[in-house]
Amino acid sequence: MTKTFASLLLASALSLGAFQANAADKVTLQLKWVPQAQFAGYYVAKDKGYYEEEGLDVEIKPGGPDIGPAQVIAGGGADVVVDWMPSALATREKGVPLVNIAQPFKKSGMMLTCLKESGVATPADFKGKTLGVWFFGNEYPFLSWMSQLGLKTDGGPDGVTVLKQGFNVDPLIQKQAACISTMTYNEYWQVIDAGIKPEDLITFKYEDQGVATLEDGLYVLEDKLKDPAFKEKMVKFVRASMKGWKYAESNPDEAAGIVLENDATGAQTEEHQKRMMGEVAKLTAGSNGALDEADYSRTVASLMKGGSDPVITKEPQGAWTHEITDAALK
Repeated sequence: MTKTFASLLLASALSLGAFQANAADKVTLQLKWVPQAQFAGYYVAKDKGYYEEEGLDVEIKPGGPDIGPAQVIAGGGADVVVDWMPSALATREKGVPLVNIAQPFKKSGMMLTCLKESGVATPADFKGKTLGVWFFGNEYPFLSWMSQLGLKTDGGPDGVTVLKQGFNVDPLIQKQAACISTMTYNEYWQVIDAGIKPEDLITFKYEDQGVATLEDGLYVLEDKLKDPAFKEKMVKFVRASMKGWKYAESNPDEAAGIVLENDATGAQTEEHQKRMMGEVAKLTAGSNGALDEADYSRTVASLMKGGSDPVITKEPQGAWTHEITDAALK
């Protein structure tokens, strides 16, 4: 072997080693909904280079009304998903072992928004009415609430009729439903923007009704946590994501702009995203990313209520871990 050839081999090996050292770890995140300020922390973390600083190459996959994050991760389409805890726990009980590794959202933003003219003044007035509900896991908090109210959801005279709700708020505008599902940061404002005055509406926040459950946590498959390399990747992901969330809270207008840059559909408006970011910041405030055990217990208790039709039938085991956030928050 000539010295020249040996030198070439050595240089090639060094280059390969450098490439491998610099190659970022791929992480695929599946969102629960379309690109909007609800997920600003992740878009900010990517835009500001926080993921890159951790050696991660993060792909953020948008969701939608017909995309179930649990189904995506179970099928191998994501490493980590944003999901609501009722959906995650119900999915876990059905055999897909989702584990909460972080909880950026401290409070619930879910509401039922009703037209006053429909005759709804209190939850007791839901009886006999048509209510708009999101599915693909979003229905579980609603079903838990209806169970606790003693209202069946089969459309009978002693219960409520459930209307499957899509992207928009048309069922309320067109008076197909007395009430629809809304979030404090999104659909409620779509109703207002459609020309309905706040005084013509009545809202029921799940938080105020004592049936609030945790939303927008980060979940992975339990088996993956047996892999030290995967756990280390998630530690880096959570650390960078929470850095993104805290930046978004402090810089809501800039965060909204970053979200808009990631909206390939062009459907979002600057005004709506800025307003949404301001409302979302109220829900993430006070969270450092670690799941609060009291919040978890409250969610589980709510989901297990409901007599013969609870969302989950037994106390979950192993459904969350502080291992990732303990390491990420050091």
